[in-house]
Amino acid sequence: MSRKLTRGVVVVVLLFSAMPAVSLAAQPADPARAYAELTAQATKLNEEVLRAQEDLVQRRAELERANVTVGAAQQIERQAKADEFEFRGQVDLITQASFEGARFNQLSALLVADSQQDFLIRLEMMRMLAADRAESLARLSGAVEKARQAHQVAETARARAAEATTAAEKLKADLDGRNQALQAQIADVRTALARLPAPVVTKLRDPGDRSPVSVPAGTAGLALAFALAHRGDEYKYGATGPDQWDCAGLTMKAYAAAGVTIPRTSGGQAGVGRAVSRGEVRAGDLIIYYSSRSHVAMAVDNARAVHASTEGQPVKIAPIDAIGPIAVIRRIEG
Repeated sequence: MSRKLTRGVVVVVLLFSAMPAVSLAAQPADPARAYAELTAQATKLNEEVLRAQEDLVQRRAELERANVTVGAAQQIERQAKADEFEFRGQVDLITQASFEGARFNQLSALLVADSQQDFLIRLEMMRMLAADRAESLARLSGAVEKARQAHQVAETARARAAEATTAAEKLKADLDGRNQALQAQIADVRTALARLPAPVVTKLRDPGDRSPVSVPAGTAGLALAFALAHRGDEYKYGATGPDQWDCAGLTMKAYAAAGVTIPRTSGGQAGVGRAVSRGEVRAGDLIIYYSSRSHVAMAVDNARAVHASTEGQPVKIAPIDAIGPIAVIRRIEG
């Protein structure tokens, strides 16, 4: 290598050595926007996880009911089989008596009777034997049919249990995958939160207006009072209290405090009560956001709502229309 080329290589190496170290991790051009996008994605994933959990609970409940049905049907079948064995024995005894000379008619009684009194006695015995045979045959037939029906019920329940087991296993695998994705998304959100400028973080963590708010009487007022009492509490994906919440966890527990049971998810809450328009909104109404129906807030009045927002932000009051695009509004009371 020539001396001139060697000097050029040395210069390039020295120039690179003098440059400041650059992180290999990509830095977003707009950290605030990146944070907002990541939190929206995480909120949607959280809703999907919660819905998958509900589906899994339902499938496992179906499996439990199917197994109970199988057990009950098998018990009925065993008892019916035992009855069938007993009644079949009775029929066999009567049949054997018939083969050994008993005849269930008046002529046979008359032919073997020694007197009129003996005839009447034999006739009554014949009538009783015939009645016993008819009853035993009827009971035998009923036991056989009962056993058949119980066996059919058990087989149907077994098939249902097998389907529920397969569905539950599939849902569990799906839930595990969604949970992993959610945890990864939460980690990304926290990373994005850490990149935000300190003034932005301070603003996000501000619980906002915590002054007393008048609430209406009745169920809606009780629910709203509960939600407002938790202003400043921390947001946590999947949490339902007592001092950490996700959006639907807060509204669910708020209405539970008012004596009303509503679904666990914002998607589920989008189907309760009755729909009202934006102009009709009043205190206690549930406002569900985004086309995915992945976020829910509770109206404080026609302009504001209280909600558990997202990672890094406490429960707070915000303008209804600033929270996000409204999908549906539901009124639980009235």
